[in-house]
Amino acid sequence: MTDVTAAMAAFLVPGIWLSAITIPGGGPRVLAIAAGAAVVGRAAAAILRRRPLLSSPADRVTLLRAVLVACCGTVTVAGLFAGSRPALLLVLMGTVALLLDAVDGRVARFTGTASAAGSRLDTDTDGALVLVLSSAAAAVAGPWTLCIGLMYYAFLAGGWFRPSLREPLPPSTARKVIGAFQPSALLFALAPGVPSALGAAGLALALTLLVLSFGRDVVELERLHRMPRGAATSSGLGRTGGR
Repeated sequence: MTDVTAAMAAFLVPGIWLSAITIPGGGPRVLAIAAGAAVVGRAAAAILRRRPLLSSPADRVTLLRAVLVACCGTVTVAGLFAGSRPALLLVLMGTVALLLDAVDGRVARFTGTASAAGSRLDTDTDGALVLVLSSAAAAVAGPWTLCIGLMYYAFLAGGWFRPSLREPLPPSTARKVIGAFQPSALLFALAPGVPSALGAAGLALALTLLVLSFGRDVVELERLHRMPRGAATSSGLGRTGGR
């Protein structure tokens, strides 16, 4: 509970400041803060739902990432209301959040606290970062970039209708590489001085790879769902845990 409270406080202080220096109006400022609070709130809710209620050192790193993503969300919404291009601050905070993605997993393995719950929290934070960055990229390359950020949430929504999509996926190096490429391509496109055409080409490649990756995962999950449970487990394609 202390970690969750600290994360919320760690966002609200810079979040309010960032919105105040970017947006003069009260209404848009509230929306910018709310966008960031939604990111931290979702991460906090994931921890508060745990029984027993606890957070590991790796979770604290992920919560820090969530705070950075929340600040990115506030800056993004503020920029959209102000009609300005994404700021360098957004790229810097997004880059730190991306780099920390390689830290929480290492901390989990080093401390022996890797878990399925921690992996879900990490993945959800990744999804939030990509959604925020794709929203910012919409002001640079067009609204089609939102497809990059919404793909993860469309996959989650599909799980409401297809139980197979709620099953854990087998480990995949290709999936990890493509997953890391999404925020990298978005940050590249948002970086000052990058030609719009070059940034858009990188984003188009990112979206293409993402569609192929999600399509492959859907087919794989449907195949595993039709296999007998014993066969899936013995072949090593059953449940996976850890970060």
